[in-house]
Parts: sequence; structure tokens; C-alpha cells
Amino acid sequence: MTTRRISDHAVEQFVGRLLQIGVAISALVILVGGVMLLAHHGGEVPSFGTFAGEPEGLSTLAGILRGVGAGDARAIIQFGLVLLIATPILRVAFTWVAFFLQRDRVYVGVTTVVLALLLYGLLYGHA
Repeated sequence: MTTRRISDHAVEQFVGRLLQIGVAISALVILVGGVMLLAHHGGEVPSFGTFAGEPEGLSTLAGILRGVGAGDARAIIQFGLVLLIATPILRVAFTWVAFFLQRDRVYVGVTTVVLALLLYGLLYGHA
């Protein structure tokens, strides 16, 4: 039984393509949301006298997804930003899989720590 190892070049190519596609998709989602926002609110005069932060529903992933489902332009823009943040995390997750398949214990360990820290920061790091 022969096991085929993933070459470093193949991993680099896939990771590069993953980052390109992730950034392109998130930019497209943000663009669609921006066009929708301008179409619905482009003629409004902003009030710079008072600060109005983002609605509470746009501060959680569940709220963002509900807003996307409802066609809310601000939620779509926020979702594009979530995709942009998720892209490098997916890169780390893919490299973990590649190192695991290559049976490189040291890099699996290091990548596990990095991935755990990224996920912890994403899920619990808001202050």
C-alpha cells in the first residue's frame, strides 16, 4: 500500500488560491451589500451630531445571518467582513489538515495552538 504525500508546493498553491478566493468572495458580498445600502439609503442626509452605533443584531453571527436572510444591506456588509476574517482562519485549518496528513507532529502541534488561539479570540475575544 503506497501513501501519497501532499507536496509542499501543492499545499502552498492551494493555500494561495484559498486566500484569493476568500478575499474575492468577501469583497463581492461587501460590494453587493454596499450597493443595496446606497440604493435604499443613499439619498438620506446623515446626522453627524449624534453617534448611532451598529444595531445589536449585527454584533453576533446569528444576528448577522438573520439579517442576511431578511435582505438587510448592513447585515450583508457585516457578513462580508465575517467572511474576510474567516479566510485566514480557514487557511490555518487547511494547513493543520495538510500537516496531519503529512504526519508532521511538530507542525500539527504548533498549528493546533495557533488555530485554538484564533478561534478563542474570534469567539470570546470581544470586550
